[in-house]
Amino acid sequence: MDRRSFLRLAAASPVLATPVRARSVGPLEVAPSAPTGAQPLALPNGFTFYSPLAEDWYRNGAYFEWTSTTRNNEGRQVQVFYRTFGDRSNPALVILHGYPTSSFDFREMIASLEKDYFIATLDFPGFGFSDKPQDGYSYMLADDAQLVDYFVREIVRLPSFHLLTHDRGGSVGFAFLGNYLREEKPYEITYHFISNGGLFLPLTNLGQGRFWQHAERRQGLGHQLGPEPPPRPNRPRVTEGRPRQVANADIQAFNDGVGARFFVGKYLLERAANEYHWLDNLRESPVPTALIWGLLDTPNPPRIGNHIWHTYLDKRPVESSYWLLPTAGHYPQWDVPEEMAGIVRTCLETGIPAPEREDVFMRTLAQNRTATSPVYMGRSIVENVFFPGAVAYSPDGYSF
Repeated sequence: MDRRSFLRLAAASPVLATPVRARSVGPLEVAPSAPTGAQPLALPNGFTFYSPLAEDWYRNGAYFEWTSTTRNNEGRQVQVFYRTFGDRSNPALVILHGYPTSSFDFREMIASLEKDYFIATLDFPGFGFSDKPQDGYSYMLADDAQLVDYFVREIVRLPSFHLLTHDRGGSVGFAFLGNYLREEKPYEITYHFISNGGLFLPLTNLGQGRFWQHAERRQGLGHQLGPEPPPRPNRPRVTEGRPRQVANADIQAFNDGVGARFFVGKYLLERAANEYHWLDNLRESPVPTALIWGLLDTPNPPRIGNHIWHTYLDKRPVESSYWLLPTAGHYPQWDVPEEMAGIVRTCLETGIPAPEREDVFMRTLAQNRTATSPVYMGRSIVENVFFPGAVAYSPDGYSF
């Protein structure tokens, strides 16, 4: 049975049409998987973990060396942290994290998927447990896209994989997709999941702390950095409290991630210079794609997702879907990890119906909906749609 036939069959099944809800991990559970052959990692001198979750994440990971391809970095080498989960014989899922966080963001979601998928994730330079140089190193999206290519080819050696991105990782994913479309690669991207991020900057809501001047961007006067924000008073490092809060504080403190934020945050300039052709690549991509958006995201509101969907995905002949998460904010993998995992499973295991079958699909989902359930947004090619009763209308009156 070919893929499209399977999708049609799946769409017609009330049982299969409901997103799979996978087990979530509790606040103190940890995932024991580590990269094959990884050795226990030593701590940097003077660093102390206060979170068992963060320490477990670190000690079950591994490093590889990356030589930057950015000209200004002059062949600098950095150590990149990564983790893998699950059985390599299962379908693979590569996850790219956002700013200013790390792969740890996806801990609970990974726990819901690792039984059935081989999952590989990393911390980009400047983030998480990777190196974070602050001596003139340029943190570039294009360089990170080359890094992902090296990671999947040489480190985890995947012949095919699904790609899931969030926030800044979405920009890296678009650059990576562009390289994939232009160049012959020894691997296949089999599905593309995209979640909340500043993926179309004119529609962001970044407030006064943004890294460029709004007027310059609007008037096409270039993408120059605004004045460096005044330093904030040093806040004491969080060492107790909610498990996730303490874990994130540990990860930010590792290799001075707080100090690196301004340098890695400049990626928005590169994003602004490339976003139109990156999104054009998305429209031309042959890879099935699911767009997922937390409805309560303030800096990157749903109007970004709506714009990307209607302008670049809705009319594609390739399988595409748009999902809203009504109780999630900017980090849906934090807020509703089970629902995120459920969308992944629905797309990969149940299948997205052809447009002519999606009404049944949406009604079936609605029958089992809870307050946190994903909302499936169907295809809406208005040119091909009309309200059936309208054809019987006459200004002279109704015919019955």
